[in-house]
Amino acid sequence: MGGSMTEPMALPWRWLAAALMVFVALALLHPIDHDESQYVAAAMLSAHGDLPYRDYPYLQTPLQPLLFAPIAWAAGWHAWLALRLTNALLGVCILGCVWRAAREAGVGAGAALAAAALLGACDILLFSISTARNDALPAALLAAALIPIVRAQRGGATRAAAVLVGVLLAAAAAAKLSYAFPAAAYGGYALFDRRHQPLSVVLGAVPVVGLVAWSWALAPDAFVFGTITFPAVAPAEFYADRPWKLSLLGKAVDTLKFLALGPALLALVVIRRRLWRPGVLELVLVAGLVAALLPLPTWRQYLLPALPPLFVLLALEWQRARPARWMRALVAVTLGAGLAPTLITAIQSRGATSLPAALSEARAIGAALDRAGVRDGVATLSPQFLGATHALPDRRFATGPFYFRSHALLPADREAAMHLVSADRLAAVDRSPPATVLVGGEGGWSSGDVALDARLEEWARTRQYRAVPLDSARFRLYIR
Repeated sequence: MGGSMTEPMALPWRWLAAALMVFVALALLHPIDHDESQYVAAAMLSAHGDLPYRDYPYLQTPLQPLLFAPIAWAAGWHAWLALRLTNALLGVCILGCVWRAAREAGVGAGAALAAAALLGACDILLFSISTARNDALPAALLAAALIPIVRAQRGGATRAAAVLVGVLLAAAAAAKLSYAFPAAAYGGYALFDRRHQPLSVVLGAVPVVGLVAWSWALAPDAFVFGTITFPAVAPAEFYADRPWKLSLLGKAVDTLKFLALGPALLALVVIRRRLWRPGVLELVLVAGLVAALLPLPTWRQYLLPALPPLFVLLALEWQRARPARWMRALVAVTLGAGLAPTLITAIQSRGATSLPAALSEARAIGAALDRAGVRDGVATLSPQFLGATHALPDRRFATGPFYFRSHALLPADREAAMHLVSADRLAAVDRSPPATVLVGGEGGWSSGDVALDARLEEWARTRQYRAVPLDSARFRLYIR
């Protein structure tokens, strides 16, 4: 697995093309997840000129819907498919950047390729790049930043490279707040190691910080609630009946489980000694782990910020000492553990909950909406399905089930001011009722809660909304 830096630095295009084919297949086969709802809705609404926080609620930092809006606009009623495929492509970018960062660090081509391939077999990554969530974009930005970071560590950064690092790390945090931890860790390190040109790094971050500040200035209360308050307080409310999920023991079990579904836990064991004499990559890794462990509970995608630096460090360790035969056997076991969850879910769904099946449902929804002449204002907890129609969601339901299922997180007046609606205050919608109500996408088959859809459906029925024919066994459509 060794090699020298005299080997060609060209990317392993054949391997990356193979990874892209696999990731695209996973994007098509992965079961529908209600987590996708707000991300598809946000991209669609921004594609039509709306801005997060000001015009519709968004429960993350603002970069992704703004950056993905052109994709959703160009894709039209293929928006949901396009966003999933975009994340699959970003997954390949993550692997390519980890490979290149390892090569820049002095790792031979074989060890670099092995480390990237092992990263590609982690269930954490496979889940994150198979759905239309906001995990792949910040991870790709972080992985890309590792290339000039490693280059600076070995020979000093050019000013342009340092500016690029600032742009990439700030953009990662602007796409998902947890990536602010690796960004801050690198910024602190750069202050003490002037090879990294900290002033140029700050200069690169300024435009992205300006974008985030502008988003805040448009709607300060909605911005703070969506990016900080809701992620901090909503989990405790949602898991109140399952307190073990919020316990330290539950966090430890979940973290070890997710790391063990693939080679990530083994990689941590292999590089553990490096953490006692941390360099820049080690600090970015630790910051990624801290970002993953702070929220309650811990979910697999939270660990993604730690993976790019982790597997570059694994490549460096294997460049220093070739893994023993028993280690290679253990690697094979972890590969199976990483791939198993994805394969099992794909087999169990038998295509019934895959993206092609969902798009078939969405075409039926779109046909019914077209017959009713509806183009806007669809109240639904599953707005991702509108990403394959010609209709837009009602802005108050743009977060899907996530704010709707909460209880009194905001006073009624602030809730209305932020374009939010909860199930407990659904009657507030009476003042400006939606044109259409779509239910059926929130259920066990989409990792959701059917009781939430039942409350929305009951509201529509008691307001004399008229049921219209819909060629779907899952969905029901009501017109005002």
